[in-house]
Amino acid sequence: ERCAPGARREEAAAGPGSPPAPAGSPGAPEDIVGEEEEQDRVPPHKLQLLGESAELRDLLRNPHLRQLLLALEQARDKSSLLRRLMQEPLFLEFADCCLGIVEPPEEKENVLPV
Repeated sequence: ERCAPGARREEAAAGPGSPPAPAGSPGAPEDIVGEEEEQDRVPPHKLQLLGESAELRDLLRNPHLRQLLLALEQARDKSSLLRRLMQEPLFLEFADCCLGIVEPPEEKENVLPV
């Protein structure tokens, strides 16, 4: 179970002291992610970079951004709210910052040479 892809991500997301989800249970990695979707996953070492970013930390000090993220976390229809949030300049700045950390421009596959 602990060697399954994504097992550490789920443990980290669950928080310290939380038992890992047993294999085959709802929420187990094999139930959530198909092979096509795996390419859109962020590797754990890149997620670690988010926690180390001073720029991201500064953005997260903004109470308005924190309220937006909390609303997104608690929303029943996350995709609809996310579409609306993508119109908010502050949320776009947050998203761009996150993307810039986990997928720096020099690593993007579909960037045309200048």
